[in-house]
Amino acid sequence: MSQKSTPVSYGGQAVIEGVMFGGKHVNVTAVRRKNDEIKFLEVPREDKAWVLKLRKIPFLRGIVSLIDSSIKGSKHLNYSADAYADDTLEPEEREKQKEKEESGWSLSMIIGVAAVSVLSFILGKLLFTLVPVFVEDFLFGNTLDNYIVRNLIEGVIKLILLLAYLWIISQTPVIKRLFQYHGAEHKVISAYEAGEELTVKNVQKYTRLHYRCGSSFMMLTIVLGVAVYSLVPWDNMTERIVQRIVLLPVVLGVSFEFLKLTNALRDVPVLRYLGYPGLWLQLLTTKEPTDDQVEVSIASFNRMRELDAQYEKENVTVPQSVTGSVLDPAKG
Repeated sequence: MSQKSTPVSYGGQAVIEGVMFGGKHVNVTAVRRKNDEIKFLEVPREDKAWVLKLRKIPFLRGIVSLIDSSIKGSKHLNYSADAYADDTLEPEEREKQKEKEESGWSLSMIIGVAAVSVLSFILGKLLFTLVPVFVEDFLFGNTLDNYIVRNLIEGVIKLILLLAYLWIISQTPVIKRLFQYHGAEHKVISAYEAGEELTVKNVQKYTRLHYRCGSSFMMLTIVLGVAVYSLVPWDNMTERIVQRIVLLPVVLGVSFEFLKLTNALRDVPVLRYLGYPGLWLQLLTTKEPTDDQVEVSIASFNRMRELDAQYEKENVTVPQSVTGSVLDPAKG
């Protein structure tokens, strides 16, 4: 059967000078080095049975997926950051760094990164949820009594803060290139879902925007958060803060399900507009990629699918944290 008749919902994320794609059995990151080499990190997916069960429960699966992707994605981000830093090191420093990499990840390091990832995820969500509450209360706490109106203003403040933050960081060279790789990731997925052969020319024809994206999820948490928080009245600041913390998992779960719904309806006339606010936000979080960046994204996606197919055929996984490289196909 063709790809178009049996599409698989792949996901990924941009990393520093590269792209990570998650397959059914393995996650693969490809990064571009200064010598035009494309270097890979291949990490088998080792999902626990209880995690797989939770991923099947509506609303709860969204929270599990977010935390799980945060933990797994941190290793790939660290890998790309190390590769980027290595390209800026002097030969002596690079040799020391190589010895450190070859020592591998100890169990304590893995646990540490996982713990930091979870804590960062939780802290980030709490800050993004509570800061607008304090800003709105400072500006309108003494002038408005209607809690629904105040929830709406809080949502507007949250959106303004998000847009301002994304715009500011997008002005830095490293983040701008990261957003270009984000666009390359989306283009490759869109081309694959359309059944196209994955060449640079074919992939570049597609939009850098995609319904199934974390940026769209951020927008949904703002919009749907206003609706969810308005279902439970509050009378004072303490109740309001407690309500936000308690209902945060509900907002995340509902937003995840709505994201899946907008993706399923993206080809339905009229209903496809449900996902447009998230696509508009992606105008900030993605940039048009260069051909070189698309090549890296294609290399990552193809390697991920190759390893997935190998697993399906031989019923074996790739070794833990395999690294490798290939020369730039355009220059090698």
